[in-house]
Amino acid sequence: EDSNSTDSAKAPKVNCEERNITGIDRFMLQILNVSQDLMDFLNPNSSDCTLVLFYTPWCRFSASLAPHFNSLPRAFPTLRFLALDASQHSSLSTRFGTVAVPNILLFQGAKPMARFNHTDRTLDTLKDFIFNQTGIEAKRDVAVTEEDWEGPLPSVLTKGIDWLLLFSLLFLASFVMYATVRTESIRWLIPGQEHEHQE
Repeated sequence: EDSNSTDSAKAPKVNCEERNITGIDRFMLQILNVSQDLMDFLNPNSSDCTLVLFYTPWCRFSASLAPHFNSLPRAFPTLRFLALDASQHSSLSTRFGTVAVPNILLFQGAKPMARFNHTDRTLDTLKDFIFNQTGIEAKRDVAVTEEDWEGPLPSVLTKGIDWLLLFSLLFLASFVMYATVRTESIRWLIPGQEHEHQE
């Protein structure tokens, strides 16, 4: 019985169909733009596996993960790797439960099978995650290079406007101004005012 339990522990959780890589000499991460839909890149009728990264260009954790994720296609040439800006694909983020970024999901066909849940996001922990889920071993000679720091996924934070935060601040400021103007209607918010009104 013990030998069976060790065998089942070593069995991959996701049985990935490895893609044919003959004729492909450069393995790269593909980043989806605003108009591209993730579901167009995932084949629901196949058992091939794709690792998808949900990131934002202004998130420092996404930027520090970028060079490690950029090197993964060379480590696992038989798998596919995609990345998408979660702020531009908010419906997908909601659909797959992306609450925070970076978020990494392993898909088999079009179905999410596993989520990377480690706080230590390095090439080695990503390799271990893929191996534990699929049983596919990484190429041993792959390491993070200077090219991986340059792209395709940006490892430098971009400055951008967080429109949701800006809208929230404007809403809050307008509410405070409205409340100040309409003090009579919000006397109940000011401590001690309700007793003064009863006298």
